[in-house]
Amino acid sequence: MNADNFVELLQKGFHVTLGATTSLVESVQDPQKREENLAKLQLEWSQLSEEWAEKGAVTEQEARRFVDTLLSRQSNTATSAPSSERSDSQATASPPTAPPDIQTELQELTAKIAAMRAELEQLRNSNSAS
Repeated sequence: MNADNFVELLQKGFHVTLGATTSLVESVQDPQKREENLAKLQLEWSQLSEEWAEKGAVTEQEARRFVDTLLSRQSNTATSAPSSERSDSQATASPPTAPPDIQTELQELTAKIAAMRAELEQLRNSNSAS
């Protein structure tokens, strides 16, 4: 098996899992989504896994953007002047933040994604060296 194919398979598996988890969370939170997702379970497995893979990829990108925003905001706060010296527009224009439990979960997921990416990169590098 080619390392690139293996990496793609792992990444697609990750996206399918993430997409399925996102669908499950949506089902728990929204009765209408629950009915839609139950109807989708009757679809062919390959079509369903493709949908989950797409949803997982989108969820990964959204989580990455969210974490990047948090990290950039944290670094901006650490390097900026004290809040009394900031302009009023900076003080009033802060975007809404997620509850702490969701932030923690997102950070954990992002850490897992980063670890998987590092492992995939390591596999690619070791396979290229061979």
